[in-house]
Amino acid sequence: MLKPLYRATLLLAVSALSILSAPAHAVEESLIDGLEYRLIGPWRGGRVTAVSGVVGNPQLYYMGATGGGLWKTNNAGVTWSNISDGQIPVGTIGAVAVAASDPNVIYVGTGEAPIRGVTTSQGKGLWKSTDAGQTFTFMGLPKAGQIAKIEIHPTNPDIAYVAAQGQIWAPNEERGVYRTTDGGKTWDHVLKVNPDTGATDITMDPTNPRILYAGMWHHGRKPWYIMSGGEGGGIYKSSDAGDSWDKLEGGLPGLIGKVGIDVPAADPSRVYAIIEAEPEKGGLWRSDDYGKTWKLINNHRVLHSRAWYYIHLAADPSDADTVWVLNTGLYKSVDGGKDWEQVKTPHGDHHDHWINPANSLNMINGNDGGATVTFDGGKTWSSIYNQPTAQFYRLVTDNQDPYRLYAGQQDNSTVSIASYAWDGAIGEDDFYAVGGGESAHIAFDPDDPTLVYATTINGTLTEYNHDNKKTRYIIPYPEHVYGQDSKDLKYRANWNPPVITSPHDHETIYYGTQMLLKSTDRGLNWEEVSPDLTRNNPEHMGRNGGPLTPENVGAEFYHTIYAIVESEKDKGTIWVGADDGLLHLTRNGGRSWSDISPPHKGEAMINTIELSPHAEGTAYLAVTGYKLNDFDPYIYKTSNYGKSWKRIDDGVPKGEFVRVVREDPVVKGLLYAGTEEGMFVSYNDGGEWQSLDLNLPPVPITDLRAREDSLAVATQGRAFWVLDDIWVVRQARNAPTNKAVHLYTPPTWQMGKPGSRVRSYEGKNPSKDVPLYYVINDEVSEDTELTIDILDASGRIVRRMSNKESDQDRCRIGNMDPRRPFEITYPKTEEGMNKWSWDMSSDEVKCIDNIVLQAGYAGPSVAPGRYTARITIGAATDEATFEVVKDPRSIASDRQIREWASSIEEVKGTLDDVLIALDTARKARSQIKSLMANHDDEELQRLGEAAIADLDTWEQQITQLKFETYEDEDAWATMLDGQLRYLMDVIDDSGAPVTDGAKTRHADLSREWQQRQLELNDITENYITPINRWAGNMELGHVVRPGS
Repeated sequence: MLKPLYRATLLLAVSALSILSAPAHAVEESLIDGLEYRLIGPWRGGRVTAVSGVVGNPQLYYMGATGGGLWKTNNAGVTWSNISDGQIPVGTIGAVAVAASDPNVIYVGTGEAPIRGVTTSQGKGLWKSTDAGQTFTFMGLPKAGQIAKIEIHPTNPDIAYVAAQGQIWAPNEERGVYRTTDGGKTWDHVLKVNPDTGATDITMDPTNPRILYAGMWHHGRKPWYIMSGGEGGGIYKSSDAGDSWDKLEGGLPGLIGKVGIDVPAADPSRVYAIIEAEPEKGGLWRSDDYGKTWKLINNHRVLHSRAWYYIHLAADPSDADTVWVLNTGLYKSVDGGKDWEQVKTPHGDHHDHWINPANSLNMINGNDGGATVTFDGGKTWSSIYNQPTAQFYRLVTDNQDPYRLYAGQQDNSTVSIASYAWDGAIGEDDFYAVGGGESAHIAFDPDDPTLVYATTINGTLTEYNHDNKKTRYIIPYPEHVYGQDSKDLKYRANWNPPVITSPHDHETIYYGTQMLLKSTDRGLNWEEVSPDLTRNNPEHMGRNGGPLTPENVGAEFYHTIYAIVESEKDKGTIWVGADDGLLHLTRNGGRSWSDISPPHKGEAMINTIELSPHAEGTAYLAVTGYKLNDFDPYIYKTSNYGKSWKRIDDGVPKGEFVRVVREDPVVKGLLYAGTEEGMFVSYNDGGEWQSLDLNLPPVPITDLRAREDSLAVATQGRAFWVLDDIWVVRQARNAPTNKAVHLYTPPTWQMGKPGSRVRSYEGKNPSKDVPLYYVINDEVSEDTELTIDILDASGRIVRRMSNKESDQDRCRIGNMDPRRPFEITYPKTEEGMNKWSWDMSSDEVKCIDNIVLQAGYAGPSVAPGRYTARITIGAATDEATFEVVKDPRSIASDRQIREWASSIEEVKGTLDDVLIALDTARKARSQIKSLMANHDDEELQRLGEAAIADLDTWEQQITQLKFETYEDEDAWATMLDGQLRYLMDVIDDSGAPVTDGAKTRHADLSREWQQRQLELNDITENYITPINRWAGNMELGHVVRPGS
C-alpha cells in the first residue's frame, strides 16, 4: 500500500481534457495502488554485515544485508527469504542475535557498522521477534545510529546488550553500550564514554554472563575524512553484568582505534582482540588472564588494514587456539594467533562470522557478496547467487528490445541486464559486466551500445566492446592514486566519477574530475574543456583518514565533479554539478562557464541533474547533504538555465534525503523522486509529493529511468526493479472519482512478448497480456455481476469475461487433469483499483463434459487491430480503445496476417462444430438408452442397439476415450478434436504467414470432418429418425438430432 502522505480528492469535472494538459493535484491512493514493481534481479548477493546461526538447528540461519533487510534460510543457504519487509522500516541491518535459550527470540539492530561513504544508510533502532521472525516489534534506541553487535544472556532471553556505534556523520550522546533486563521494553545506557566514542563490538564470557568485554571506538566522518582513534577508545570490561566498567590497559596501546573482540568458550580466560593502533602496535592481541595483561601476537597489516571497514574476529568456541580474523580475506589461526592462513570464500571483504558451538566445521560468513554457509570448515560454501541484495549506483538504459539496464554494483562489477528475457525469466545468462567497476557511471550510444564507457574507483575509465568482449583502459592521465593526497594529483576523480557520451555525437565522451575532460576519439586523446568547477579547498584534499589509519583510496576524494548532463536539444549546453554543491553551465561547449549553483545552505552533493524533456532551460536537481549530517530532502527547479531556483520538495518527509528526480518524458510536470527510504511522485511539478512505494521493499532508491511505458529503478540493497505500467500513473491525475467505475486506457500493445515463467533465482518478466486497470469507486455487493467485453473495430464481441462462474468454467473444471491443475482468474469487484489481463485471445473453445482435450480450451489469438475494452458493473459502464500491433519480429504483410487470422478462426470454428456435434450425439445416445430401458419394444430395441453401436464407433473417431491425463497421448492416438486443437495452436504460435503444410493439414482435417458429418447424418437417417417416428406414435419425447 501507499504511504498515507496525501489523500487529497481529485476535483476534476468529467470532460474530455487531455491527460497531457489536465490540472494536476495529489492523486487518491486508490487510483494507483494496484500497480506493482517487478523484481528483475540479478540474484547476486550484496553486502552482508550481520549473520547468525541457531544453536541446535544447523539448517537455520539469519543474515542482515546493508540495504536489503533481514533474511532467513531453513536449508543452510540453499534458499533465502526476506522476513523484515513490511515490518522493519529500513533495509540496513547492523546486528542480529538469536537467543540460545529460546530460538524464537531474535534481536535485530539496524544500521550497518562497516560504513561506506555512499552506500551506507542510517540505522533507526532495534527490533525484536518472539516467533522466529514471523513478526517484529520496535524496541527502541531510535537515535543509536549504527548498531554493531548484540549479545543475549545464555539462559534469559530478556537480558541483552547492544553495542551502539552511533550516528555516521556527527557525534551523538547515544553512543555506547545498552542493556535491557525486560526483553527490550526499557534500556539502560550502561557504558557511555563521550559523544565521539561508540561501541563497535561486545562479547560475553560464555561461561559467566556477568563478564562482558566491549570494544569502544572514537570515530567520525566528513565527506573528505575518516576519523578513527582518540580519547575514550579501547577495550572495556564489566564483571557485574554491565553495572560498572573498567578500561583495560595491561600493555595495550595508548591510542586505540576500532576494536573487535571475542572469548572462546573452551578457555574463557583467553580474550582475543583485533586492534587498530599506531604503526607496529595494531594487529591481533591476546590476553590469557581475563584481560588483565595483553600481548601483541601478530601485527601483520593483512589482519588490520582499512580498519574502519573491517576489524572483526571470531574465536572458535571449542578450541581456544583457533581464531578467525575478518578482513579483505578470511584468515584462520590454529596456534593462538601466531600464524595465519587464508580460507577461500565465494567473495571477499568479510564482516561477520558465526561458528556453531556444537560443530566448529559449521559456520556462516557475511561478506560483501552476501551470506554463505559451510559444513566443512570453509572448504566449500553455499552459493551467493541466490540473494537479490545488490547495491547499485547510477542507472542508464538503452533502446534495445528488450531494453537493458546498466549500473555498477557495490563491491562487484558493472552489470548490464535485460528488462525481460525471451525464455520467460531473467537469469544469469541475461546479465554481464561492461567494464568499469563497482561505483560506475556508464555511457554509450543507446541505439547501438556496442561500445560502453564505464568508470570506477581511483579514476579508472574503460571502454568495453561488446562485439569482441575486449575492455581497454582510456584513463586520461593514468596515475596510481592509492595512498596519494588528492591535492597532489593532476586529476582528482570522485569514487563515483561521472562519464557521458554526447547525445548529438556518441563518439564524443565527457568525463568528470575537478574539471570536465572531453575526447572525440574513443579516449585516445583528451582535452580540458573547463577550469576547476569545484570549491577547490586544499584543507579538504589532504590525508583522508587519521589519526591512526590513512584512507586515501578515492572514496573521500572531495571537490570533484559528480554529475554531467548535456542537453539533447542544444548541442554544447552542458550542466556540471560537483560533490561540494557547485553547479556550472556552458552554452558553448565549454568555451565559457557560468556558476549557476542553487542557493543551498552550505555544501552538499549535486547528486542528480535532470534536464526537462519538455522545456529547454528547465532542470531539476536532487541535492544531498547527508555527508554533512543533513538528511533533509532537497529538490530544486530552474526554468531559466539556473538564473533562479526554487525548492519543490514539500511533502517528502524530513529525514528522507532525495538521491534522484526525473521528469516523465510524456507528461510535463509529472515527476518521480527516489529517496533514502523509497519512491515518490508529484503530479504538479513538485508542488505536492506522495508515495509511489507500492510493493517496493524499504530500500534506498539510487537512480531512476523512465523507459517506454515503464520506470526502471536502481536500489541500494535490493537489486533492480521495474514499474511496468506507468501509463496508469500518467493517466491517474485525470481519473474521475465521481464515476462508479473508471477504466484506464492501455497503450498500444505489442504481440509476441514472451510472458513470464519465473523459476528460483530469476527475475520476473512482464506479462505479455494487455492489462486492464479499472477503479471501482463504491463498495459492490457480492451478487453484482461485472463483465468485461473486448470488441473489435467492427463492434463484434471477441471475448467476454465475467466475475461469475459460467457453464464453460464449470465444464473446464470438471474436465481438469490432476496432472495439470489450474485456477480461473475472475475480474475482481473490490473497491479501489483492480486489474484483469486480456491475453489477446478470442472466446474459448466450446467445452463439453467428459473429454480430455490435452491443449485445453483457450481461444486463439486475435489479429492486430483496434480494440475496445468495455467494463460493465450493474448499470455503470466505461470503455477504453487501444491498438494491438503485430510482433515486431514478424515480416508478414497485412494480407498474410489477415489470412492467418482467418485460418485460425476457421479451424476454431470447425473444432467448435466437432465438439457441439459430439455433445449432441452423446445426448442422443443417452436419450435412446433411456427409451430402451423404459420400453420393451422389439423394433425400438433393434434400432436403438444399432444406433448406439454406430454412435460409439463414431465417438471414437472424434475423441480419444482412453485419455485421462497428459502422458496418455504418448500411448494412444489423438483423434479429430485434438488434431484440430493442435493445428490451431501451430498456426497461432507460428504466426503469419500460414505455411503450406498447415494449409494442407487444414484441408485434410476439413475433409475428415465432412466424412464424420456424413456418417452422423447416416446414423440420424437410418436410426434416429425412425426412433423419433416410433416415439411420436407413442407420444413420447423425441431424441435430439446429433449435430443440431
